[in-house]
Amino acid sequence: MKNRATKHIAGLIDHTLLRPDATDSDIMLLCEEAVEHGFYSVCVHPSFVKQCRQILSASTVKISAVIGFPLGAHTSRVKQYEALEAVFSGADELDIVMNAGFVKSNHWEAAEKELSDIVTITPGVLHKIIIETCNLTDDEKRKASMMVMKTGAEFIKTSTGFGAGGAEVKDIALIKSATNGKIGIKAAGGIRSFHQVRQFINAGATRIGTSSGAAIIQEALQGRE
Repeated sequence: MKNRATKHIAGLIDHTLLRPDATDSDIMLLCEEAVEHGFYSVCVHPSFVKQCRQILSASTVKISAVIGFPLGAHTSRVKQYEALEAVFSGADELDIVMNAGFVKSNHWEAAEKELSDIVTITPGVLHKIIIETCNLTDDEKRKASMMVMKTGAEFIKTSTGFGAGGAEVKDIALIKSATNGKIGIKAAGGIRSFHQVRQFINAGATRIGTSSGAAIIQEALQGRE
C-alpha cells in the first residue's frame, strides 16, 4: 500500500465472487487477492466457505456467506438451515436477503420475524440484511431499514448485484437518515471504481461490496479516479 487512505479503503471491502460458474481456481485467486490487498472479507456462496476457510486459515481476512441469495424467496426454514450450515462451515458473516414479497405485501411482521430468527440462531457472527433497494419505494426503504434495526442485525446492505439495479449514493444517505447512523451500511451492486467507493463512503457507507476490489485498489494506487 502506498498510503494509509488506500489501506483504510481496502479494509472496508468485501471482496466478492458470486458468479454461478465460479471455480475452485477462481476462489483461490479471490482469497489470494484479499490477503494481498488487505480486504476485510471475501464474500462467497455457502458452498465455497470451507474452501475459503482452508485458504485463509493463517490470515485475518473474514469470510462472508450469502443466504437466501439472490431472491430472498426461500422459505424461512431453508434460510435458517443455510445460515447454520454456513456458520458450521466457517463463515464469520452472513449476508441475508430479505423477503421483498413480504415487504411489498405489507407483511412487515413476517419479514422481521424471519430475519430475527436467523440472527438469533447464529450468535457470534455478523449479520448484514440485503434489502434490495431497486425493488423498493423510498418509503419502503425507510421502513425496511428501521425494521432491520429491530432484528439485531449489524448491517443493512443495499443490493445483491443480481437485481434490476445496484447501489446508489442517494440510498446510502436515505438509510443513514432513517436509522440515525446507528447501524452499519454496506453499499453493493455495480461498484467498479475508486471514485464510486469514495462517493459511497462519503455518503455514509461503512462497508463496500464489490467484485472489482483488486482493480479499485490498483486504480487508487495509481492516483486515478
